[in-house]
Formats: sequence, structure tokens, C-alpha cells
Amino acid sequence: MIYRKAIFADVEAILKLVNDYAAQGLMLMRSRNSLYEGLRDFVVAVNDNGEVVGVGGLHMIWDRIAEVRMMAVAPSYRRHGIGAEIVRRLLEEGTKLGVEKFITLTYQPEFFHTLGFITVTKEELPHKIWKECIDCPKFPNCDEVAMIKV
Repeated sequence: MIYRKAIFADVEAILKLVNDYAAQGLMLMRSRNSLYEGLRDFVVAVNDNGEVVGVGGLHMIWDRIAEVRMMAVAPSYRRHGIGAEIVRRLLEEGTKLGVEKFITLTYQPEFFHTLGFITVTKEELPHKIWKECIDCPKFPNCDEVAMIKV
């Protein structure tokens, strides 16, 4: 498995991977435009055939705070440590930039618990995180689980 920063050629595969899960209610839908705008945030896992089989993003929120977002691994590649490796790389990248607090909003809290994240109330998250939530179809009735890793 090769792990690398996402490139333009990955956008369609990322879009399909993420929105297939979103259609099942397992994560939030993403637009093609949001993927292009956030391309520099993403790390992908690519198999031996050159196919994107995993993705995750690290989005800077505020001073020393970043959000791990859009974690997805193709169903046939789940339970092989790919998601954990993507998150490990995102945390390492963030730490090098000076991030001290990592947050996530997720429908998969068990996965993030195994990586050292703890569940918190949404009120404990910085207000800056909510600026993008206004565009979410579930706003203001967010049903994701808020988590943090310090």
C-alpha cells in the first residue's frame, strides 16, 4: 500500500468512495467542489493497481487545532489497518505544524477510540468548527459524535 498526499487525478475516486458511504448514512456527503478546494488536506492510500482505496483529511480550524475529517476506506480493504495508518500520518503532519488538539465529528466513534480519541460534548469543541456546519443538510441537528485527542 502506498500512502501519499492526494492529487487532482484522485478526486473522482475520493468522491465515489466518500459518497458511497454517505449514501448509507455512514458519513456526510461531499461535493466535487469541496474536494478540489480541500485537496491539500487529504492523504490517500493507493493499492498496487493505482486505485485509491482510502482517504482522510486534516483541516486546520484555529490556532493549534485541526480536524481529522472524511475518513473512508473501501469496503474490501477495511480491517487491514489502512484507516489507522492514514490517521497516524495526519496526526504526524499536524504535530509537525504545531497542532496540539485534534478533533473529529464522526459516525464511527469506535474506530477513533482505538486511536486515542475521547468522546466529548459538542459544546466542548471550539466555535470555529461550526462555521462549515451551516452548509450541512443536518444543521443544526448534528447527529455525529464529537471526539478529541490532545
